[in-house]
Amino acid sequence: MTVVEDRPATADAPPPKRVNPVWALLRNSWRQLTSMRTALILLFLLAVAAVPGSIFPQRGVNRENVSEYFASNPKLAPILDRFFAFDVYASPWFAAIYLLLFTSLIGCVVPRLRDHFRALTTVPPDAPKRLDRLPHHADGGRRPEEPAAAAAELAKRLRRGRFRTRVRETPDGWTVAAEKGYLKETGNLLFHFAMLSVLVGVGFGQWYGWHANRLLIAGQDQEFCNAVTQHDESVLGPRVDASDLPEFCLWMTDFSSTFQENGIPKSFRASVQVSEDGGAYRQTSFSVNDPLRLGGANINLIGQGYAPVLRYTDRFGASQEKVVAFLPTDNMLTSEGVVQFPDVNIDPSTNTRDPKLQMGFEGVFLPTGGTDGSAQSKYPAENNPVLYLAAYRGDLGLDSGKPSSVYALNRGQIQDGDLKKISGERPYVLRPGEKWTLDDGTTLEFVGTRRFATISIRHDPTQLLMLVGAVLGLAGLMLSLSVHRRRVWFRVVPAEGGSAVEAGGLPRTDYSGFGDEFAALTRHIKEGTP
Repeated sequence: MTVVEDRPATADAPPPKRVNPVWALLRNSWRQLTSMRTALILLFLLAVAAVPGSIFPQRGVNRENVSEYFASNPKLAPILDRFFAFDVYASPWFAAIYLLLFTSLIGCVVPRLRDHFRALTTVPPDAPKRLDRLPHHADGGRRPEEPAAAAAELAKRLRRGRFRTRVRETPDGWTVAAEKGYLKETGNLLFHFAMLSVLVGVGFGQWYGWHANRLLIAGQDQEFCNAVTQHDESVLGPRVDASDLPEFCLWMTDFSSTFQENGIPKSFRASVQVSEDGGAYRQTSFSVNDPLRLGGANINLIGQGYAPVLRYTDRFGASQEKVVAFLPTDNMLTSEGVVQFPDVNIDPSTNTRDPKLQMGFEGVFLPTGGTDGSAQSKYPAENNPVLYLAAYRGDLGLDSGKPSSVYALNRGQIQDGDLKKISGERPYVLRPGEKWTLDDGTTLEFVGTRRFATISIRHDPTQLLMLVGAVLGLAGLMLSLSVHRRRVWFRVVPAEGGSAVEAGGLPRTDYSGFGDEFAALTRHIKEGTP
């Protein structure tokens, strides 16, 4: 049994260094954050964190859908809103994962870039003493040249195969070291830099980008200019002001669409007149996969529908005509909407308006009505247009100052009795050109319809950066998967009649095809073929 005695430290021995616990904690945390494992976990968490953005409606995309969700789920919606379920991509927890992933990628890429540069500038290592102990070993045959000349010829042939080579003289002969496959690490780094560029593009795109939606009805009287006040919905980045929006105006001259027999849209295109920076108007068109580009913004066609044209003549003989878009509710473009006439029945003698005589109409428009009388369109094209309407008279509630939807009557006014239904239980049926005479002698005429298109206007200053990042990421991924790093060595020693060659190979990465490549390489070396 051996006993080890503890001996006190001598006076000449240096005292042990004390490690600062705070510094040690920071260093270990940084190492964990910048590890590849952490980067993959954060990338997975970012993908999971984006899932609620596709489940719940987002305020930055469609505020009306969010309002409808609150109306349908009055108890659940406020709870979800506390956790930013309707502003997922602007939430602090999404930003935290995003920034941690960005930091982790930088911490991963910078040291690997330094190591890769060092590897590219370092010559291949010398051959091991025992080539026969390598995973791949072969006899390279005999060559008539002297060892030095044979080694130089081998290095020349390997360089033609894009190997990095180094010839060394040893006590017993010459060695040729060759290495290939550095593009694999180059591809890995390129893929990581592409991810960084995409993350940077997403961040700066949120800061300096903007997007808006607009429902555009055909007709010059429905001209639209790019301003926040004329957008149906708009979201500006934190670094974007309303005055930064590009100046352009457009109005839709025509909208053409074709449908398959089952009603599925085949194609649709909007023809518009466009003016940029106050210049002259020019004719152009755009479709779903062919956006219109104006002032650095892309205008995409994302929807279509019909806008009935209605003319109301009040009890004093004054007429008003309105064009109102009815929103589709199914693939056959069965559409619902309301038409409100608040400024009617004005007494010409006193020029006063009785708010109790305002008129509102709500109903359903069918592009192709059936013979069964059902309020559902049979086909999305306008083959047999029918309009079902219900009439209301009273205070529409538009003068209260409270925001209200333009696609529905104020249900509160109806419940309070301020707005009363006067058309009976069954809706009135109108076709283009027909009139409806109400109980007080006023009339409503269904003049016809116009087409409307829903457009999305988006400006992303980092769009080119995102495209370059995606292309570089794909190229880097292909290099990383297709290129394999490997090393081969040749030892050339003097022999009778010239020199003898011995070969060895070592794959640096998992490469099942290296055995065949090494066999082919040594065969060509042995036979002297290209």
